Amino acid sequence: MHKTEPITVETTRKQEAPQVKICGLTSVQEAVACAALGADAIGFVFYAKSPRYVTIPKAREIAMALPPCVCRVGVFVDETFDAIMKTARNIPLDTVQLHGAEPPALVEKLGGHGLKVVKALFSDRHPRFTQAHQYAEAAFLVECGAGPLPGGNARSWNFSLLKDFAIKFPLVLAGGLTIHNVTTAIRQSRPDAVDISSGVERRPGKKSLSKVKQFITITRNTRIAQPKRRIFYGTEGDFHLSKR
Repeated sequence: MHKTEPITVETTRKQEAPQVKICGLTSVQEAVACAALGADAIGFVFYAKSPRYVTIPKAREIAMALPPCVCRVGVFVDETFDAIMKTARNIPLDTVQLHGAEPPALVEKLGGHGLKVVKALFSDRHPRFTQAHQYAEAAFLVECGAGPLPGGNARSWNFSLLKDFAIKFPLVLAGGLTIHNVTTAIRQSRPDAVDISSGVERRPGKKSLSKVKQFITITRNTRIAQPKRRIFYGTEGDFHLSKR
């Protein structure tokens, strides 16, 4: 794992566009294309029940093909500390995303071992986004949490519930985002980054590059006044979220 450096959060507000994470990639060609289109982060799903599940060897192949400026994010659901660390080292990953009911202690332990952590919180199930204060040293991905799988299940929700969240916490907005609603979602919740998977797919695990291009372009053109916080860094730069 590489060393982390403190993230600088500007107290003055300026017009900024959120970062973009494209999640659920399963092929080298599509991942490289998403990176070329401007994605800040690429997500690999290591949850076997997901239609976007990817094996460790395949994820490593994809990760090694990405440019170093793109953040490699591993998505885990209620995995053990040892399993997460082993996968993170084998890929290697820049960031881990915990998308289950992981306790604050696991987030703290992973951070203590040099991993950057994004913890998923939800509006419709536990852990809820109102519990963010219980987690130290993490950014937060927030979505509704309704549906049969741990992810957003392509369900849109009331993004305005987070209008005050991003003032206090680093926020990745997810859940039901599309090229049609991302502008409204950004203006309502003011996130530091947005995360999309099914909203830019031809079928589960297979991306529509035309939709990816549209989504990134629309997001880049949606600038809002917010503190300058970067959540996703590749191997060319690290972040560390200071205590709040």
